[in-house]
This record gives sequence, structure tokens and C-alpha cells, in this order.
Amino acid sequence: MSSRCLLYYLTDRTAFPGDESSRRRRLLEKIREASRAGVDYIQLREKDLPTRDLESLAREAMGVVRSSAQLKTENRELRTALLINSRTDIAIAVEADGVHLRSDDVSPQEVRTVWQCGADTPAHQLSPRDPLIGVSCHSPGEVTQAADAGATFAVFAPVFEKKDASPTGLLALKQACDANIPVLALGGITLENAQSCLAAGASGIAAIRLFQDDDIATVVKQLRSHL
Repeated sequence: MSSRCLLYYLTDRTAFPGDESSRRRRLLEKIREASRAGVDYIQLREKDLPTRDLESLAREAMGVVRSSAQLKTENRELRTALLINSRTDIAIAVEADGVHLRSDDVSPQEVRTVWQCGADTPAHQLSPRDPLIGVSCHSPGEVTQAADAGATFAVFAPVFEKKDASPTGLLALKQACDANIPVLALGGITLENAQSCLAAGASGIAAIRLFQDDDIATVVKQLRSHL
């Protein structure tokens, strides 16, 4: 288990009330809140948006993360990183820190190849040369594959719950954490059951509702106080 609980906020603007403009504004406020509270990673996970709208939102989100970082620290290792769900092209275009891949997505090696090809373009000059790559995994075997493929970290889900899938449980999470890669637990995570995930070997916690529905600074403090 990591000496520092890694925290990963997955966004879902559709969970906010109001019209699209209100939801977008509320989401950017949450991203700002997460960045200032010290969340390690944020995944822009707005999979329903058309490419142009997603790129526009991603660019605004990146601006929010950068602005928060300037207030906090210039040490990139301690700054919040923004990852774009599945879209390497948009991540490069908005100078994001990396991408998050589905379990059936392209490989981390392919992402790095595309990332390096775009490294000298004007839009990519401020992005890290080596992208952060998260991978969604649903079995210990998939976590091992992600590690072998060079992913930065794996997100193992659903540990406790998901509408259309059976929970994997803590035993499977523990087995997944034997892989040579940080593993973050996702799926029905609460402040009450998060400790059991960390005790099983998880390097951190990933969540949507836990961050979006609560005061993020309070959540971060409570999660990290367990270590």
C-alpha cells in the first residue's frame, strides 16, 4: 500500500441539476474544488459529448487545473493531473496530462506512440512528454495486463457496486493489488468502506459520487487520515 492515498475524481456533469450550461459550470467548479483540495487525478469522463464540445470543456477544465496549480505549487508531482477519457487526440490538443483507457481500448503503448508523434506540435508543447495513463480493469488478470503494457495505474472496479455489474469484492481487489502497478479501488466507495480497500492493498480511491456529492476538501482529509 502506498504511503500516500492516491485520489481520483471521475467527473459526471449529468448528475448535476439544471440545463447544460448550469451543469457545465457546476462541473468546472467541482474540478477547481478538487484541484485545490489536493486530489491527485481528475478524469474528464463526459462520454456523451460530441468531439467539439468535449474539447471545449476539456480546454476549460485544463485552465482551471493550471490556475489552481499556480496557487498551490510548481512541483508537478504534487499538482492535480487532468486525464481525458479515451480520447488521446483531445488530451494532446488541450495539453492535458494524460488519458484514461477502457479495458477494451487501445494499448498504453499506442497512446505513447501517438503522444510522442504530437510532442513537437504547438498544441503539445506544454504537455508532459510521457503521458499519465490510467486503465479500467475488472479482474486481477486485466490489472496484470495493464501493468505489463506500461500503464501508470489501474482502476479496479466495481469493488462494491454498479448498476449493471456484480461487485468484484475485496478478495479480488487484494489479488489485483499483487500486480506491479498502483491499483485504485472504484465502485460504491464510501468514507466508511474506503479503509477496507486500502487494507486490501489498494494505493488509493477512485470515485464519482464520493467527490461530486460532498465537500471535496473534507473527503480528502478523511481519506488520507486513515494512513
